[in-house]
Amino acid sequence: MIRDVTEVLAPLGEQVRELRIHAGWTQQVLADRASVGTQALSRLENGQPVSLPVLVAVVRELGREEWFNQLAPSGQGPSPMELLRQQANKPARPRRVRSR
Repeated sequence: MIRDVTEVLAPLGEQVRELRIHAGWTQQVLADRASVGTQALSRLENGQPVSLPVLVAVVRELGREEWFNQLAPSGQGPSPMELLRQQANKPARPRRVRSR
């Protein structure tokens, strides 16, 4: 069980760095290709927190979208959009009126 976010961020950053180097890219090249800042990419590679859009852009540019599929595998029940559609078709829950 993961106890601290650094247990995830450090190995993730190492993998991102290894993939970038294997591709023969500098941090500047990957940052430009992913449309993120070099400082954000450096933070990611060093296991520091970054925003979700930065993470997604970098992972996509490295061709590792399957990492996200492992987080939410398809075919395991309704999608979030399907759940919202189902809720939209339900009648509103009656509200309790408080007397003064």
